Amino acid sequence: MIYIAYFILFFAGIQFIVALSNFMFSQVLRENISKEKPLISVLIPARNEESNIGNLLNDLINQNYENIEIIVFNDESIDNTENIVKDFTKKQNIINLINSNGLLDGWLGKNYACNSLAQIAKGKYFLFLDADVRVGKNLIESALSYIQKYKLSLISIFPKQIMLTTPEKIVVPIMNWILLSLLPLRLVRKSKHSSLAAANGQFMFFDSESYKKFEPHKKFRNSKVEDILISRFLKKNNYKIDCLTGNDDIQCRMYSNYNDAINGFTKNVAEFFGGSIFVGIIFWFISLFGIIFIVLSLPIIFTIIYLSLIIFTNIFISISSKQSIIVNIIFHFLKLFSLGCIIFRKILNAKKNRNQWKGRYIK
Repeated sequence: MIYIAYFILFFAGIQFIVALSNFMFSQVLRENISKEKPLISVLIPARNEESNIGNLLNDLINQNYENIEIIVFNDESIDNTENIVKDFTKKQNIINLINSNGLLDGWLGKNYACNSLAQIAKGKYFLFLDADVRVGKNLIESALSYIQKYKLSLISIFPKQIMLTTPEKIVVPIMNWILLSLLPLRLVRKSKHSSLAAANGQFMFFDSESYKKFEPHKKFRNSKVEDILISRFLKKNNYKIDCLTGNDDIQCRMYSNYNDAINGFTKNVAEFFGGSIFVGIIFWFISLFGIIFIVLSLPIIFTIIYLSLIIFTNIFISISSKQSIIVNIIFHFLKLFSLGCIIFRKILNAKKNRNQWKGRYIK
């Protein structure tokens, strides 16, 4: 058991180093002005988004960057999403609405929506945004400047997460805890290894030429984690990408209750660990129960070191993610317990061979 304890301590040290590197070499979009002003297509898949879509459209029409077209794909919404978008189209000629004619066999809803949007988009760049995202007025121009500066095919951003309730504060930070303690984001752009790739479907900004060449949403039409697979695919084919953490220019409130948060992360938890739920189980087990092995097997000084590594890892990740340090430290082990719930639900859903999301069952 002593060797397990040393391994757990070593692993915590690796997480600390990765989190420190992400803090020191912060990958955040900076405010910049682009010299060129090409047309940018802002593409929004929307299914039952009546509480969000109006806010996002207001944000977009107030962008400093004006050469944009905005296209919303109404994915068979049963709420007031369609009417809200129609009201905007009457006042803003840069906004267009497409209504779905039904989901084709072999496709997941969001992937079909994104592919459909790309078919009619005219821009030199395609910006896919989730409807629950909020964007600052400088975001599009800053993203354009960044993608041009580094000659990228894709930029993806993990938005700053807005968390108002305790359940949100327990579950939502899991995503950034895993990402920023296991993946040095600077290597997403610098390294050629496809394993060092990440993306978030809430914000994906493509060079349209690269997108049209591969049609990635069509290629991964039946994947629940198309964003991650797209990023790996592009890197594997020697296309440059980058992944950043968000700031006040891009924010999102993903979930408002515990069950929705657990259900939402269940869809893609395996891809947090390279597609292996077994690796996820190992990560969860040593993260939640590792302290027991250290306390029982090693002198007290190692317990102090281990807890210090956890605390400082939380500090660096919280700062990088623009989240509360105190809240993330206090809820650390509750986060890990919730991760176990997510993994357990993923295993149950895998046995049934289906998940439910936004009123649809997805295999």
